Amino acid sequence: MKYSRQRECIREFLADRHDHPTAETVYMNVKKDFPNISLGTVYRNLSLLTEVGEIKKISSGIGPDRFDWNTAPHYHVLCTTCGSVMDLKMDNIDHINILAGNEFDGRIDGHIAFFLGTCKECMEKENDEKTS
Repeated sequence: MKYSRQRECIREFLADRHDHPTAETVYMNVKKDFPNISLGTVYRNLSLLTEVGEIKKISSGIGPDRFDWNTAPHYHVLCTTCGSVMDLKMDNIDHINILAGNEFDGRIDGHIAFFLGTCKECMEKENDEKTS
């Protein structure tokens, strides 16, 4: 892959994040260093970085795609109130592939799991509104 200063800036931005930003968030932050960068360029670079395995694209079907620097296998929780995506530290559940394979006339190669919930900040806001 040919070197690109814009792509390197995107890489550096993602490497410092743990909140799984959207392409628009990446764009707004990279634009500070590259005022003439387009949203399309950010999307193309995020796609390229995803294709080569340097980042992971999280497509949950709830809200826009998000991007994760951590490409190691792990799970995510999606807050159904604010839309944030958080890493979930838990043991691997690869045994679910065997369970699914028992019910499928074919081969199961893997799984994608998202857990839905309410983040701590949203729960605190809910509690504050109830007590007000």
